[in-house]
Amino acid sequence: MARKYVFLLIVLSVALNIGFAGVWAAQTVAGHWAVWEGRRQKSDEGAIWCPLYRRLNVTEEQWRQLEPRLTRFQQASQSLYEEIQRRRAEFIDLVAAAQTDREAIAAKQEEIRAGQRRMQELVVDQLLAEKGVLTVEQQEKLFDMIRRHSGCMGPARMRGDLRESSQTPMMP
Repeated sequence: MARKYVFLLIVLSVALNIGFAGVWAAQTVAGHWAVWEGRRQKSDEGAIWCPLYRRLNVTEEQWRQLEPRLTRFQQASQSLYEEIQRRRAEFIDLVAAAQTDREAIAAKQEEIRAGQRRMQELVVDQLLAEKGVLTVEQQEKLFDMIRRHSGCMGPARMRGDLRESSQTPMMP
């Protein structure tokens, strides 16, 4: 009986981790790149409608190169996000079912992981494409923002030792 509870706790833990990863990916995409089709218009600050690129101070020429790829990325990532969320709901239904089918659960987990891998590939491809257009300074600023948002700043972040966002954390 205890093994059944341990298995259930592991499955629930995996489900929560998968859910967290999916939400994190969606928020990262939404936070950095999402100004979905309904918002695509000139802003008060000029023709660059994406806040991320405005923050990076991209030029109009850079924007002409970045915008088409960004639009395709947004569409692909939104579609993939919805697919992952649908599979996650199916996974939860499998775990909640009266008759537990471990093979079906494992298969659904693999489908979710495959979707997450595809999302990671989309993000990597987008970042590499951006890197080819941005200046070195813009790249540094972009990756610093990503590090801060994703919690990749290391132990100093945990201690609250970070100074201004443009500076690196103090090392012990």
